[in-house]
Amino acid sequence: MRLPGDIRKRAERLRREISRHDYLYYALDRPELPDAEYDRLFAALQKLEQTYPALINPASPTQRVGALPIAGFASVPHAVPMLSLDNAFSADQVEAFDQRIRDRLDCSDPVQYSAEPKLDGLAVSLRYESGVLVRGATRGDGRVGEDVTGNVRTIKAIPLRLIGSDVPDVLEVRGEVYLPIAGFNRLNTLARERGEKVFANPRNAAAGSLRQLDPRIAASRPLRLFVYGVGETSEGVLAATHSETMHKLSRWGLPVCGENAVVRGIEGCLEYFESLGRRRATLPYEIDGVVYKVDQCSLQAELGFVSRAPRWAIAHKFPAQEQLTVVRAVDWQVGRTGAITPVARLDPVIVGGVTVANATLHNIDELERKDIRVGDTVIVRRAGDVIPEVVAALADRRPAGAIQPTLPLQCPACGADVIRPDNEVVARCSGGLFCSAQRKEAIKHFVSRRALDVVGLGSKLVEQLVAREIVSNPADIFDPSKVNADSLAGFERMAEKSAAKVMQAIERSRDVSLARFIYALGIREVGEGTAQNLARHFGSLDALMAASDDPEALQHVPDIGPVVAQHIQAFFRQSHNRDVITQITASGGLRLQSEQGVAAADGCSAGSLTGKTFVITGSLERMSRDDAQNEVRRRGGRVSTSVSAKTSYMVVGKSPGSKLGKAQDLNITVLDETAFLRLLG
Repeated sequence: MRLPGDIRKRAERLRREISRHDYLYYALDRPELPDAEYDRLFAALQKLEQTYPALINPASPTQRVGALPIAGFASVPHAVPMLSLDNAFSADQVEAFDQRIRDRLDCSDPVQYSAEPKLDGLAVSLRYESGVLVRGATRGDGRVGEDVTGNVRTIKAIPLRLIGSDVPDVLEVRGEVYLPIAGFNRLNTLARERGEKVFANPRNAAAGSLRQLDPRIAASRPLRLFVYGVGETSEGVLAATHSETMHKLSRWGLPVCGENAVVRGIEGCLEYFESLGRRRATLPYEIDGVVYKVDQCSLQAELGFVSRAPRWAIAHKFPAQEQLTVVRAVDWQVGRTGAITPVARLDPVIVGGVTVANATLHNIDELERKDIRVGDTVIVRRAGDVIPEVVAALADRRPAGAIQPTLPLQCPACGADVIRPDNEVVARCSGGLFCSAQRKEAIKHFVSRRALDVVGLGSKLVEQLVAREIVSNPADIFDPSKVNADSLAGFERMAEKSAAKVMQAIERSRDVSLARFIYALGIREVGEGTAQNLARHFGSLDALMAASDDPEALQHVPDIGPVVAQHIQAFFRQSHNRDVITQITASGGLRLQSEQGVAAADGCSAGSLTGKTFVITGSLERMSRDDAQNEVRRRGGRVSTSVSAKTSYMVVGKSPGSKLGKAQDLNITVLDETAFLRLLG
């Protein structure tokens, strides 16, 4: 059979490309293609050779040996929080984790770890009382989950009654519900036959199955579970080590993953990771990494927790899933805080079971560093539920005339100047009071408790006012032709009485201190303390606005350096921001009071605490912590969140934290609430 010349050339081109990528991957350890794209090239060559057997020759890559029903879910509080795990994405990060463990334990010998696959499923809690399953719950936010007892009872891998006479009276175990790959494929095949929507991946299928209100749906799906830990028990610690605990749970009839192992030190961890990674494709379930846990339970207790994760465990993630596609455009997206972010518009491609048409480029520095251009063929990565990102461009595929994107000088949403300080990677719109992209957040901040404190004008009501185009900037709130009892009364959960209360709150907020007003403007990095300093230094809004043209004058204010001065200057330089301020302070709007005037009205000395630094810890009875901080600032004092030798006073309420001990070590004056109030006068 005589082969067409173009077919022979195509086969030869595929062989050269595959051989080149084999060399990059195996010899140089510098792959340029995601696995899925390599597989596509390989499959294309195989198909050609199957169609035209005369093409096959011993040099072809294909011939190389070894190149292979209820109303809803009730809430369930977790007696012991179901914490998240910190992630590591490289061997260096795992080594750093191991070093932190040994430093905290003051240990030079290798630490023994329990290693296990990190299943890509849904975390659940199972509670047994007297050996009988009484409740199943999802993880939820870690502290409160959803009661899915009816659904977990349908999973045959979960015992309804535990085996053995030594089972604790109360035993809560944590595990991962997952859908085996074979079961997932059968589920999607059946869905296609019925003309129903298919699941994107096994994790979505497992999570969707477990959160069905009708347990019969969960029962029809081949869900499985592996137990990986223990929550509340009536006996405390079940064994001396985590691995012994898992053996005990297995003996009681709970399913424990057979891939679990005990390893020694960082070398054992990385060997386990590499070994499991090599066998990942052969496992009957999907995993997205490995979990390492300090095996000795007494050491776990000594290491403790941070706010959201145990210090003694970490998840070592496998490389994210990747695909190739083409950048068709780069748009600039304005976030709710004014951040200007480049977004790549892509030829749609399926990555990790999800169709991706847009991907983040993070910021202008990343865009320039990766040299991404319109028209480039790029690698797109998506890891779990993380927003897809553009990893790199393939320079050898760049077409002639590919366009290099540049940061816009004006905001694409409102036209205000785009500001990017020299030491920051994020560029931002400076039109905070009038930019349509920032409108909701700017207004919410303006009326918030620490700003103008308009009681009743919460987030949902602000969103409705903006959505109906009644309010477009903070000045509109004080315009009675726009916001009035009649316009509010038609809103959701806003009866006549509620509308009247909001209008009263708006009226009360018209008399506001200069410091609160400056803070309410939402100028970047101008918090309450900085706003107090600005108000105290300039004394009036006009003086501050006049000085905003002179960065050096701004830097004479305490705690204001070049960066904050640049933010203030950029904000007031926008004529639209000034226009909104003029509208707010015009007749019928706000009535600004100097800090001295506010202090005098309250009978306190505006500068009585000047030069003093306070740290407040614990719960106060007669005022909130925010109120206490404001009282200090109004008298010229400074509030800090950390204790140092510069701290003047530590104010202590109920249940103080570890800061109290540090203050005592530094001989800092400690005040209870009564003494603090006496100091305030």
